[in-house]
Parts: sequence; C-alpha cells; structure tokens
Amino acid sequence: MQPTQLEERVVERRPLVAHVGKSGASLERWVLDDGSTFVVKRLTPETDLLMSLTHDLAGREYTLWARGLLDHLPHGVGHAIVGGWAESGGAVVVMRDLDGRVLTWDDRLDGDRCRWLMGRLASMHRTFAGVPLEPWGDALTPLADLVGMFSPVRMRPHLDGVNQLPRLATHGWELFEQMVPADVAGPVLELLRRPAPLVGALRRCPCTLVHGDVAVVNMAIESDDLVLLDWSMPAVAPGALDVARFVAGCASVVDLSREEILDAYAEAAGPAFHEPAMHLGLLAGTVWLGWNKALDATGHPDPVVRDRERADLEWWVAQARTTIRSGLL
Repeated sequence: MQPTQLEERVVERRPLVAHVGKSGASLERWVLDDGSTFVVKRLTPETDLLMSLTHDLAGREYTLWARGLLDHLPHGVGHAIVGGWAESGGAVVVMRDLDGRVLTWDDRLDGDRCRWLMGRLASMHRTFAGVPLEPWGDALTPLADLVGMFSPVRMRPHLDGVNQLPRLATHGWELFEQMVPADVAGPVLELLRRPAPLVGALRRCPCTLVHGDVAVVNMAIESDDLVLLDWSMPAVAPGALDVARFVAGCASVVDLSREEILDAYAEAAGPAFHEPAMHLGLLAGTVWLGWNKALDATGHPDPVVRDRERADLEWWVAQARTTIRSGLL
C-alpha cells in the first residue's frame, strides 16, 4: 500500500488520545471518502519508548507484516494489519478498525473465555514450534531486550522525557528491593542488570514465535477468532513467555486463578507443554513486571487493589524463588 493511495482519500483524521498504550506510539482513526475507517499507527523510536528500549529503529510491527510472517498464523488467530509503508525514521501500519471488539481493562474474562484464549495461544505456539525464524531476524526482538526491558539501567536515559513510564519503573524497582526478601530480590535485580543467564536458559527450551506483549488490551475478539494487536515485540522464545506475561498483567481481570490459567494453557498445549520453560517464563514475568506489582502494592489509591497486588506480589516472589532454586538458570 502506497501512502498517497490512502492519504488522498482521507476526509477526516481523529487522534486516538484515549488509547491505553503507554509506549507513546501515535494512533489516528482515518475516515475515507467511502465512509470506511482505519486505525493508523506511526512507528518511530523518537516517540515510542518501547521501540527505543528494544532497539527497534525500523518498526518491527511493519517489518513482521511486510515480510509475510503474520500470514502463517493458524486458523482462529489473526492480526489487524492491512497495509503499511516504511518512511524515514520508522514506519506506518494501517489496521482494520476494530472499535468495539478490542478488549479493555473493564472487560472480564470468564473461565470458558480464558480457556478459549489459552487454546488460541497454544495453537499459535504449536504452529511456529521448530519453524526456522532466522529469515525474519530483524523483524524479531532480541530476547535479552525483551526480558530486561524495564531494567533501571535501560530506563535511566529516559528519566527526563515526557513519558512517565521510566520514572514509575525505576521507583517500582526501588520498592521491590525494599519489599521482597533478599533471596529473591537480589537475583531478580541481578537478572535485570545481566539477563544472559535467564535468556540462555529460555533458549535451551523448545522455542517458537511469541507475541511478546499478550494483554487483554492488545486483543480483540471477532466471532471465534482471537485477533492479536500491537505486534511491536515479537520474539523467538518458549510460548510460556506469552502466558507468563498474560498472567502477570491480566490475572486480576480473569475469573480463573493464576494456577487455573496455567493449567488451561498446559492442557491446550498438550505434549508440547514444557514445564521447565513455564518455570523460567514465570521468573521472566517477575523480571518483567515486578516493579509494577510493588508500585500497586504500596501506592495504589484503592486499598482493595493494594491488598490484591500485595498478595499477587507474594505469589510471584514464591514462583521466582522456586525457579531460582531449581538449578534451571
């Protein structure tokens, strides 16, 4: 799709200022002369913090689509990209307008819907298991960048920027170190500084294509299809990494317990399920969002949420301790 072919038909542009993304990516809804609508996302590391943190200079979401990797998603799993183009300093992706079908933090997933979701994720992970992904190398996020994304060292150069995420994450890790027993806080903070042992252990497990940021706000439901949005951090890793990310960020909006979500994925994955990979994935989940758990456990204005997040942090600390002591690293 050439930019002029689309832009000359645009009759209205509406900035999507209320979207929940924290990266700083620019989103607009374009209305064309025939009344059809698209969501247009501009990818540039100058404004998109997560692109900068993962050394994405060209727009992996565009590259992944342009090279056809998303065409191989299994039946029942889709994406929304219909076009795009590279431009100086990044890229643009054009997506179907899924307004009303994209999930929000106000949506709850009951047990059946969550099991359905785990089934769709397991199907995607099985599809790409063992598939050579080297030809798409620069369209994929280096695993070390994904695992250690919220490291204070990575955040330091961005502390004075407009995006508040670096300041929140840095403060959250300070709270994490204060709140969490040293036998877990020490190794987790060390993995943030030097993720190589965790990255190496993950790579020794069966790997596949992972989305990298599976969260309810990055998905839509169309009939019986799961549409995954925001393919900005795809990587080669165990599928457990996607599952752990989902549990870390979304367990509070799911009617199943954390253990039941993991069991649902294990059942859906069948013989492909790899228990050591799940233990490592859960440790990576702590390295990913431990700062956020500590922040909410201490500073959330709602006491109910504070209590919930404090209990959640204790669960993640227990999972991390099990993996640290397991010898898997």
